[in-house]
Amino acid sequence: MPVLSGRRALLQLLAQEGVELLFGNPGTTELPLMDALAGDETLRYVLGLQEASVMAMADGYARASGRLAVVNLHAAPGLGNAMGMLYDAQKAGAPVLVTAGQQDQSYGASEPFLWADLPTLARPFVKWSGEVRRLADLPRLVRRAAKTALAPPTGPVFLSLPADILQDEAPLDLGAPTRVAPRLRGDPAAVEAAAALLARASRPVIIAGDAVAHSRAHDELAALAELLGAPVYGEPVASTAAFPASHPLFRGVLTRLGPAIREALAGYDLLLSVGADLFTLSLPSTVEPLPDGLAIVHLDPDPWELGKNYAEAVSILGDPKATLPDLAAAVRAKLGAAALAAAGARLATEKRIAAAERQALLAEAAAAATAVPIRPLALLAAIGAALPANAVLVEETISSGRGLHRLLRTDDAQSFFGLCGGGIGWGLPAAVGVKLALPDRPVVALVGDGSALYTIQALWTAAHHRVGVVFVILNNASYRVLKQRVTALQGHAAQTGRYVGMDLDDPAIDFVGLARSFGVAAGRASTIGEALELLGRALTADGPTLIDVTLDRGL
Repeated sequence: MPVLSGRRALLQLLAQEGVELLFGNPGTTELPLMDALAGDETLRYVLGLQEASVMAMADGYARASGRLAVVNLHAAPGLGNAMGMLYDAQKAGAPVLVTAGQQDQSYGASEPFLWADLPTLARPFVKWSGEVRRLADLPRLVRRAAKTALAPPTGPVFLSLPADILQDEAPLDLGAPTRVAPRLRGDPAAVEAAAALLARASRPVIIAGDAVAHSRAHDELAALAELLGAPVYGEPVASTAAFPASHPLFRGVLTRLGPAIREALAGYDLLLSVGADLFTLSLPSTVEPLPDGLAIVHLDPDPWELGKNYAEAVSILGDPKATLPDLAAAVRAKLGAAALAAAGARLATEKRIAAAERQALLAEAAAAATAVPIRPLALLAAIGAALPANAVLVEETISSGRGLHRLLRTDDAQSFFGLCGGGIGWGLPAAVGVKLALPDRPVVALVGDGSALYTIQALWTAAHHRVGVVFVILNNASYRVLKQRVTALQGHAAQTGRYVGMDLDDPAIDFVGLARSFGVAAGRASTIGEALELLGRALTADGPTLIDVTLDRGL
């Protein structure tokens, strides 16, 4: 066995696991690793200026590539800074290996400067958490971490790296990567039972979740939806395009509010959830989102999601791409002539309904196309019409995204990535990671002004590493979603129009100046025409561009 230092062994292990980029913000406990990187040509170090930014970059890269992403943080404060974005990565199921430098174990018992129990700190937000205590265990634990992050359901893992482990040397057997095959086929008996219910349903509805995109099962789900004549909604808190937006059965994405979900699902007699969350809500409600008597058939690769909140008629543990063809074949075998005719009639009706809804949305956007200040819906429609077909959308619009999933073409599994955890500040740095994963596709990030300010330093990383993202800041000079919700309370704010701690206009924030100070080209738009002109130039630019769009501030 070769004699290796911990730092050299770590770099070799990561390279063998297929890692090409290491996202990080270094500190003293990472210096052995940084020294090793100075003599290494296998990994590219992507520097961010704050740990929340590099965590979200790694998250975006992992989601877009489907590969293991690795981020290196600095001791307890660095991990603490990253926790909000780690929460988002957990909710999205991003396969990220999060590492943090730990103080030398020789004086760890004295609780030195920057020391904390890092595995315990990370554990609530990861699939697995550990610390390397002996150099001999480094290969085993890195292999375990990589395997666990990539095993379905995917998600982040954490490994603490004490400085003495990175400095130590010993003969090491590095072993080899292990991968868990993801294509788990659902139990045949459960598939047959689900097919019987679907074949008998008079008005089925489908909710598609992130697992569909993760397994690249768009075609398989579309085939089943067409067979059933069933409309398809996206899950309320989506991180991917779980169904092609241009498909004639797509009805948009459900909201995170119980009454609105209940209204959308009213009148259906069977709900088929394919990898969808049932249901993550933003606010409490006295109204259950699930209508009374609506039976559920649920296919998901994560057993935790099956029957989590509601009793299900049939629960199938399985991968959508592997299982949906079996389910479609079983349904087809059970559909008689009358049922096939009814499904065909439903298909035609649902296509008409979906088309009418989209046309109404486009008409509303067109009516506001010349309004100044810019209305969000009109801006989204204009951007949707202007973007090339292969564009990738990264979205953290918060209060300005109504209609986005009906107006922008997000048809393939890598065409859309959204904030699903709710920890704001994710979108701007995540777009950097997405572009690093998909360098040949245009990447456009739609980010609210309040969100962007949480991680604005990610613009420097985009400029430094020449990452050609188009950042569109939807600037309403406020935390508008908070204004909307405090208004709904019908208290003092609603009566007086006074909102405490929710305006970002005194002084006004100069996003164009900020972007240029970080080395990013930037411009400001106050009309849709100006926004489209800046967007056209940005899409052909060699580096990153920021477009600050002044939006209407109304609620």
